[in-house]
Amino acid sequence: MECKPIDQNDRKKEMMAIHDSMDVLSGKWKIYIISSICHYNKRRFSDILNDVIGISNKMLSKELKELEINKLVKRTVLDTHPVTIQYELTKHGKTLQTIINNLTDWGIQHRKEIVG
Repeated sequence: MECKPIDQNDRKKEMMAIHDSMDVLSGKWKIYIISSICHYNKRRFSDILNDVIGISNKMLSKELKELEINKLVKRTVLDTHPVTIQYELTKHGKTLQTIINNLTDWGIQHRKEIVG
C-alpha cells in the first residue's frame, strides 16, 4: 500500500482525524483492553484484568470509563450475587476490530522481521 499525495486542505482534515483517533486510543492500556473485549462477546472486569498484564484495578477502571465516555465500550451490571459487571464493544467500538486484527498481524510480522 502506498501513501498518496493529497492537497493541503485534505491533509489538515486527515491530520485532525488522526489526532482524534490517537486522542481516544492513546495511553498504555486502551488498545490492550479493546483487544481483550474484541475477541469475546462479553468480558467481566476480572477477565480483562487477567488479560492485560501489568494493569492495576484502579487503572483498568479509569480506562474503561474513558472508553465508555467515547462510546466504544458498554458496561452492564448483572443482578447476580455478588454483582457481576460485563463489558462489551458497542457498535461503534466494533468498528475497531479491523484495526485490532491489523495491529496483531503487523506485530507478528514485525517480530519475525526483527527477531528472525
